Order: sequence, then structure tokens, then C-alpha cells
Amino acid sequence: MDYLKLKLSLFLLFLTISFGTFGYVVVEDMPVFDAFYMTLITISTVGFSEVRPLHPLGRAITLVIIVCGISLLTYTLGQVAKIFVEGELREILGRRKLEKQIAALRDHYIVCGYGRIGSTIVRELVGENVPLVVIEQDAEQIEELEAENILYLNMDATSDESLVTAGLQSAKGLVTAVSSDADNVFIALSAKGLRPDIFILARASGVSGESKLLRAGATRVVCPYQMGAKRMAEILQKPTVIDFLDQAMMKSELGLRMGEAVVAEKSVIAGKTVMNSNLRQEFGVIIVAIKKASGEMIYNPGPHEQFHSGDVIVVIGKTKELERMAKIIG
Repeated sequence: MDYLKLKLSLFLLFLTISFGTFGYVVVEDMPVFDAFYMTLITISTVGFSEVRPLHPLGRAITLVIIVCGISLLTYTLGQVAKIFVEGELREILGRRKLEKQIAALRDHYIVCGYGRIGSTIVRELVGENVPLVVIEQDAEQIEELEAENILYLNMDATSDESLVTAGLQSAKGLVTAVSSDADNVFIALSAKGLRPDIFILARASGVSGESKLLRAGATRVVCPYQMGAKRMAEILQKPTVIDFLDQAMMKSELGLRMGEAVVAEKSVIAGKTVMNSNLRQEFGVIIVAIKKASGEMIYNPGPHEQFHSGDVIVVIGKTKELERMAKIIG
């Protein structure tokens, strides 16, 4: 609305200047430049004398220019100032609101970089209602983040200040997915230096970058190109298996997904076997693996395998049942 008012006032101001210039040329027989100059000094009220003595009709034109021109010029300048002030004020208030929302986050993820990999990760997390904040500097990516109402910081992800502002101390984990392996290594080093126990998932371009990131403190490293190539090879060799996984895990209408749940110290299934826990009967889940507290992974556990506190159960089931199971055994 403010921009429409500004356009209208500018248009009317242009008409007034055109009217004055044309009027002086016709009535006072002035050269075009002198007429234009006379019109501008009249509107701006700078106090210069007339270019030449005016006839009564010329003075009438001057009166019209004074009344219309000064009013329009004042209104136009006011609209310009209003737009700039409101824009800056909106930006300041928006920044403060973002900072308050980010400061209130707990157990969230920090995603460094909103490129092809980072944006995909963010969409998946947002789809699962996982709290997060993105650190990004690219203007186009920031516009997209604002359009999607995603919390972000317009800062350099390699700086300690950006990680602290993003709430590293209260975060559940950090994802570094910028395009440069060197920057990913630097971010991992900075994050580990600020908080040694933070979980870091890093993106690598190749095997050499993967080893450097692990040495820098990354908990897990993913190389998208290698994963993509491996996936393509698996489709060629085991197309039916891949089709099953895609339909079961990625088709939302089926309501299935793979999930995990941690067995709490006083869990109702602690000390029980797979058979006695009745997880399949009660929740309709398929137990794929059990990760023991020691780190040992037991795949396709037998009916007599026992659950202990600290174990992580990997299962396939319906989303709501997985959530219900996690609450009961957690």
C-alpha cells in the first residue's frame, strides 16, 4: 500500500513539474531549461528570484505550482522516509524476534549451509517437527528460508560466534553441509572446541575429506556422491529389494518408517527377551537390530535375545505405533 501511494505521489509531482515547465514555455515564452529551472526552484522554495519578471498569467501558474508542488513534494518525501524507516524497523524487530526464538531452542539441530544437501536435510527434519536453526549467508537461500518460516542466522558458520548464537551448548547435534570440505573441517573443529560432546554429522566430497573430518571431530561423515553411486549399483543388482525399501520407507501413504527407541533404566522391557517383551504383538513392529550399550550391533535378534537398559532397538513399523512404543519403553 505504501509503495502504491509513493508511485501515485511521484506521478502527480511529475505532472506538476510538466505543467509548470510547459506553462512557462507557452505563457512566458521561456526556453525549456529556464522553464524547468523556474518550476523546480518554485517547488523547492529555495528563495531564488524569478528568472524574469512574470506576467499575471505566469504568476497564476506559479501559484498553482506552489500550492500543488510543495504539498506533493512534502508528501512524497514523507512516503519515502516512511518506507525506509518502517523497513529498517521491521528488519530490526524481525532480527530480534529470530534471536529470541533461537535462544529459546533446546535439543535442536544446527544446520550449517542451506545448499542442495542442507536444504534437503532441513525439509526432512521440518517434516518430522524437529526443532532446528540454519546458519547461512547466501542472500537467495535466506529469502527461501524466510519464505519457509525456518529459523536462520545470517552469519558465517565457520565463526565461533555463529555457533554460540545458534545455541550450540543446548543443541542435540550439528550438521555441517557447506560445499567446501575445508569449511566443514573448520566448523567441526570449532564445534568440538566449544562443546566436546556434541554430535556432528558432516558432509564430505570424497574419501580424503571423510578421513579429515573424522580427525577433526565429526561423529559421522556422509559422502553423498559415494552413497548415490552405491544406490545406483544396488538398483541394478537388486531392483526388487530397493523397490520394497522405497515403498515401505519412503511412501508416506503406507505409514511405515524405520525408527529407534532407547531402553530406559526402569523400562518395562528391561531384562526381558524379544519373545517376552511382546513388542510385535502390542505395537506391530519388526525388530531389525539391537545396538547394545557397548556399541555391539545385533542384527535380526533371536527370540531369546535379552533387552538391557541403554540398548537401542531398531524397528520397522507405523509412525504412531513407533512413537507410542518409544514412550512406553523409554
